[in-house]
Amino acid sequence: MELTGSQKRFLRSKAHNIKPIFQVGKGGVNENLITQVGEALEVRELIKVSILQNCDEDKHDVAEALSNGAGAYVVQVIGSTIILYKESENQKTIDLP
Repeated sequence: MELTGSQKRFLRSKAHNIKPIFQVGKGGVNENLITQVGEALEVRELIKVSILQNCDEDKHDVAEALSNGAGAYVVQVIGSTIILYKESENQKTIDLP
């Protein structure tokens, strides 16, 4: 399943007031980061990840690596911020339109 345009718009509006909870820096994306992102998505469903200036990887590559590793959808990559969504199996709080 892929997110539709209206679902992405809805999720972007929900994510507007959320602060980034992860930062990707010089070390880039590793297994530990992917595991932590997956656990955070299970609890929150919608998170922001900030990419620091010293990150050597492209922001779109980082977004793809995190989404593939955590089984999430990339809602948006804007500036140095990535918005990820994954429906929670236990604590569903967001109902998509």
